[in-house]
Amino acid sequence: MNYNVIITCAVTGSGDAVGKHPRLPKTPEEIANAAIEAAQAGAAVAHIHVRDPETGEAGRKIEWYAEVVERIRSSATDVVINLTAGMGGDYVPHPENPGIGGPGTDMATPIERLTHVEELLPEICTLDVGTQNYANSAYVSTPEMLREMAKRIQACGVKPEIEVFELGHVWFAKQLLSEGLLDPPPLFQLCMGIPWTAEANTENMLAMRNMLPGNAIWAGFGISRMQMPMVAQAMILGGNVRVGLEDNLYLEKGVLASNGQLVERAVEIVSRLGGRVLSPAEARQELDLKKR
Repeated sequence: MNYNVIITCAVTGSGDAVGKHPRLPKTPEEIANAAIEAAQAGAAVAHIHVRDPETGEAGRKIEWYAEVVERIRSSATDVVINLTAGMGGDYVPHPENPGIGGPGTDMATPIERLTHVEELLPEICTLDVGTQNYANSAYVSTPEMLREMAKRIQACGVKPEIEVFELGHVWFAKQLLSEGLLDPPPLFQLCMGIPWTAEANTENMLAMRNMLPGNAIWAGFGISRMQMPMVAQAMILGGNVRVGLEDNLYLEKGVLASNGQLVERAVEIVSRLGGRVLSPAEARQELDLKKR
């Protein structure tokens, strides 16, 4: 059981959700404001993707990241900034020639995936440590790509949040640790329920937790209707938690949520289970981060 809980809020994500939620943050200003709202509601960490401000489609332009980060840093609200480095791995085989990418493909080099991280220097960035089927496409991160990314993240002094979607990803992350490419203590995020990876249930979260290195700090989340059940489950199993509109659009059936409302619900769950929510300053101490 973890009684001192770090809440991460993933405020917008990269999924095709703009048409499903009219208030999903899409402009840099909206994304920054969502991170600030989440922090004021109790989140210690804001996990950030960016979107095309005009279309709402997922993007990775550095100027969008830069505006979000500057707006958060210049605000009066303290929050740990966690930038995604997972964009640029989407591969959709062309139906007539699978050897080339078809519509929806967005493949980038390790350097391109980390340009914004190396320039903006967040406290945390994600490292998605494996290839998997993702909805109707594939997400591609080969071992050598991940080794290069881990080296670059290590060199710029950013803490990688190791995102694992199934047991093989944990295995490979431990290999990176054994090669000295990840600094201890490692920070893991157990990502549950994303089609077609580990289903969000107690058995899978427990199995993934049991594979983690003994010195690991970890969090876990579920998507959609499993978001709040996995908040409770992660806390009970000794982890931290994540909520936010990236993973779930609803406060309850038929009621669209805001990031702040989802964080407030997570705070309530933590409190009812006898725990307390850590502040950004306490989270930095727990994760060995220096404020930037």
